[in-house]
Amino acid sequence: MTAANAVETVFRIESARIIAGVTRIVRDVGIAEEIAQDALVAALEQWPESGVPERPGAWLMATAKHRAIDLVRRKETYARKLAQVGRALEDVPPPEATAIDAIDDDVLRLIFTACHPVLSTEARIALTLRLVGGLTTEEIARAHLAAESTVAQRIVRAKRTLAKAGVPFEVPYGPDRAARLGSVLEVIYLVFNEGYSATAGDDWLRPALCEDALRLGRVLAGLMPREPEVHGLVALLEIQASRTAARTGPDGAPVLLADQNRTRWNQSFIHRGYAALARAGALGAAPGPYVLQAAIAACHARAVRYEDTDWRTIATLYGQLAALVPSPVVELNRAVAVSMADGPEAGLALVDALAEEPALKEYHLLPSVRGDLLARLGRTAAARAEFSRAAELARNGRERELLRARAEGLGG
Repeated sequence: MTAANAVETVFRIESARIIAGVTRIVRDVGIAEEIAQDALVAALEQWPESGVPERPGAWLMATAKHRAIDLVRRKETYARKLAQVGRALEDVPPPEATAIDAIDDDVLRLIFTACHPVLSTEARIALTLRLVGGLTTEEIARAHLAAESTVAQRIVRAKRTLAKAGVPFEVPYGPDRAARLGSVLEVIYLVFNEGYSATAGDDWLRPALCEDALRLGRVLAGLMPREPEVHGLVALLEIQASRTAARTGPDGAPVLLADQNRTRWNQSFIHRGYAALARAGALGAAPGPYVLQAAIAACHARAVRYEDTDWRTIATLYGQLAALVPSPVVELNRAVAVSMADGPEAGLALVDALAEEPALKEYHLLPSVRGDLLARLGRTAAARAEFSRAAELARNGRERELLRARAEGLGG
């Protein structure tokens, strides 16, 4: 691996912690992101000559913090700022290695800061995905089926709004925490999804994002043990993460759910997911969106073979989910479940009803699902055309190859 590749890899993994650590000093997420980028540039300039440090993440963190302190000193008097940030920042010791389930508190503070009610819901989510998930503007736009320019504007405006409002860098308590919870949960969910099925690039999985989302979810469950949706989200992520080893073949190509070797599913993750789902149920509230999605994931986990899947229950759960959070993507997933429970014709009718949905116009999974249903109905030529169209829309290289292979496999 070249020094430049090492810089890119380390920064992708550490960027959220670096931005969070710097935000604690400068109290401005926009400036913190710029300083983190400055540290990245410094690494790109120095590492090819000096070599990759033994602890590259600590190097980037220390460099960014030193630059943050220099900026603070330039803006205010040295004595006044030292009193505010504390003398301990002078030496900026490298961060200690953390346990697998630990998370830097600053990252959680960063999420809650970026999810402040002074921002619109869309702006909160876009900004947090950018700062915490390390997602590009294009990836965020894909996740939300939105225009890239719209997302870029949201992020810029959100940074300005937070700075102007002087939002404190903290994990809030009481009603303030509850008011931000929905956005925080959605951000953690979307970060996990980008790691679980990358929307773009050459890799099908981005495990570091999945791990970060899981750790954040577990910490949040400890902070808010009486919130069923927090436990529901943790249950969903644990069960989904259990399939990671089975989702790719030896060459990194995607393996569809029907073809996965279920003996490779991680039972420890599954049982943790069941336990979290039980904690959510024990709180007595009506199931929310994350609890329902976790229940769907649990249905898949309980099936020893793909053929044993309780598709009728899954279709019912998707119906309940669609009633709570109406979405064309939820309807598309419901169509798949209905097709497995009642046959491909029933599923195709639901899919065709989504054909004019503006949000799904460039969504590759719509023609992918339609192609699968047409293939099951024996309409080979139409199925091949749908898989080819899906491949053209797919932005992930691995997924594109899979869809092209499915089209070619139907002959021609």
